[in-house]
Amino acid sequence: MKVIIIGAGKLGYKLAEALINSDVEVTVVDSKERVIKHIREYLDVLTITANGTDMDVLKSLNLKSYALLVATTNSDETNTIICALAKTAGCKQTIARIRNPEYSQQLDFLKIEMGIDHIVNPELSTANKIARYLTKEYIFYSENFARGQVSMIDCHERFFSGFKGKIIKDIDDMEGLLIAAISRRGEIIIPSGLTTIEEDDILYVIGKTKMIKRFSHRADLDNNRSSVKRVMILGGGKIGYYLAKRLLASRIQVTIIESDEDRCRYLSEKLDNALVIKGNGTDINILEEEKLPMMDAFIGVTGFDEQNLLMSLMAKQEGVKKVIAKISKPSYNTIIDKLGIDVALNPTEIIASDILRFIRGGKVLSVSMLLGGQAEVIEIVVSKDMAICDKKISNLALPKGIIIGAIVDKNDVIIPNGQSMIEEDSRLILFSLAKDISMINKILKPSRKKLL
Repeated sequence: MKVIIIGAGKLGYKLAEALINSDVEVTVVDSKERVIKHIREYLDVLTITANGTDMDVLKSLNLKSYALLVATTNSDETNTIICALAKTAGCKQTIARIRNPEYSQQLDFLKIEMGIDHIVNPELSTANKIARYLTKEYIFYSENFARGQVSMIDCHERFFSGFKGKIIKDIDDMEGLLIAAISRRGEIIIPSGLTTIEEDDILYVIGKTKMIKRFSHRADLDNNRSSVKRVMILGGGKIGYYLAKRLLASRIQVTIIESDEDRCRYLSEKLDNALVIKGNGTDINILEEEKLPMMDAFIGVTGFDEQNLLMSLMAKQEGVKKVIAKISKPSYNTIIDKLGIDVALNPTEIIASDILRFIRGGKVLSVSMLLGGQAEVIEIVVSKDMAICDKKISNLALPKGIIIGAIVDKNDVIIPNGQSMIEEDSRLILFSLAKDISMINKILKPSRKKLL
């Protein structure tokens, strides 16, 4: 499969990096030579320095041979034009990043008239995830699979007495649950029953949703379960706007701190019931004047990671129950839990996961990237032509970097063992290290015997 990415910023780079692990032939196009040079140094992809809107360039690339074009430049309009030109040149499918809220009511029109098969919006997707986290009964990072029947949370070992120093198979009251992955000193490992839980481990636990909720109540987090009624958002950019709009619709009081006067005016006009304050969000006096300690949640979504992390940490020290920060630098992933910040979200990783799901096709229902793309959680539906159908897990010869965390057969959620059978129409929740993602593609391919 061949994929071309036009625009080699953070999203373009992350997507190219992820696709390499999936055995996809990747071409990256960008108009800046220094950007292409950086890509060339770190990724094994074909690179071209050119303007993605140049029709002669697109024709020279023989787009008919590409299954997909992804337009990820910084301009919504440019991405739209690139997709339209690519379809004219014979590319099979296109994806465009479109972020402007003003276009949100015209997405269907853009898809139909401009030949765009899929539209992604990092800021909107991030805002939706934050809103969902704020309304959870527990404060962990979480994902839902199999129409909500299966949930996954990550949690620090310190929240569970007696976990540290134990091997996984000796941990009590884990029926119906599986520790499917561990983040340890910034690296993801796929554990076995003999893996010992170490200090500062982050555990990724999967299981039936009601069992996950029961498990979460074992944590020493009773003071963090209060309902969210008042939220302070630091940063009135696109994420701040989308998030405020979503929270206001849920009748949650919203205060936005934004330093740019024109942006404050825009937010005040568009968000009727939000309190918009012009000021420097790093000034703790302003935050205290706006009753920061009285807030149920604080969200840092400015364009600066350091500011989001610093002020989120400050909010935590002021007693705010739920604190979330937006980050863009993967290097910060390893320090989030040490800082005590509840959730850190990277818009690039969120959208890269969305695009990967689209690329992998209809049988892949969701993809979630963990810790900067070191691992993925993938939900697939088993079809009868897949090589894994009607086989026991013990017969699949899966590498150590892949684990099947749950099997959903109709309404029955199973935490599998080696004797568990994979049947047609079952849903599988798989954890995979990045280096083993290519094996997932082999799992999804039809079995030759079943095609004969």
